[in-house]
Amino acid sequence: MKTLIINAHPRFDSKVSYSLKLQKHFMDKFEGKFDLKDLEIIDLYDEYIPNLNEEVLTIFDKQKEGQTLNDEEQIVANRMRELLDQFKNHKRVVVVMPMHNFNIPSKLKDYVDNVLIARETFKYTETGYAGLMNDGRKLLLLQGSGSIYSNNDKYSELEFSRKYLNVVFKEVMEFDSFDIVRAEGTATGLFTEDEILNKAYKDMESVFDNFYEI
Repeated sequence: MKTLIINAHPRFDSKVSYSLKLQKHFMDKFEGKFDLKDLEIIDLYDEYIPNLNEEVLTIFDKQKEGQTLNDEEQIVANRMRELLDQFKNHKRVVVVMPMHNFNIPSKLKDYVDNVLIARETFKYTETGYAGLMNDGRKLLLLQGSGSIYSNNDKYSELEFSRKYLNVVFKEVMEFDSFDIVRAEGTATGLFTEDEILNKAYKDMESVFDNFYEI
C-alpha cells in the first residue's frame, strides 16, 4: 500500500536519533511485507516547505479573488500544490519526529499548513468543520522524546505533539485512525538505549499490521 514517510527531524540523516531508528525499523518491516516502490520519503529539513509568511498569505488572497500570480508567487503556489498532491496520493502516512518543547518541530507545522487546506482535505459546514480524507486513511506517529509521556502523569498533559496531530489528522481531516509509537525517556538516564528501542519496537509490532488493515 502506498505509504508516505514524513521525516521531520532537523538532522534528517542522523544515525543516532531515536526517532530515525524507529523510522528504519518501520522501513525494514515495510520491506518485508510490501514493495519498496510504494514507499515515499520526504525529509522536511532537506526540502523547500513554504511557510505562512506574507508572500503565501498574498497568494491565498489573489487565488481567492481570481487574480494572476506573478512568477515568484507561482513557483511557491506550484510547490504547495505539489506537496498537497503528494500527501493526498497516500492513504498511509507515517510522521517521524523528535519532540521539541512538548510539541512538533517547526518544519512539521509548516508542512501541515500546506496540507490542511479547506476544500481540499477538510471543509467548513454550517455545523463546523468536516473531513474530506475519510476514505480509509491512517496515520502513524513515530516520536522520540527525552521525557516519558505515557505514564498518565503531569507529563502526559504536556504531550501537545500527539494532541495536535491527532486533532488535525483524525478529527479535522477524518483519517480513520491515529497511532503513536514512542521512543521515550531518552534523556532521563533511567533506561539504556536497547531498553528504550526494544520497548518501542514491541509497540510497533502491535500496531503495524492494524496500520495496513483495510
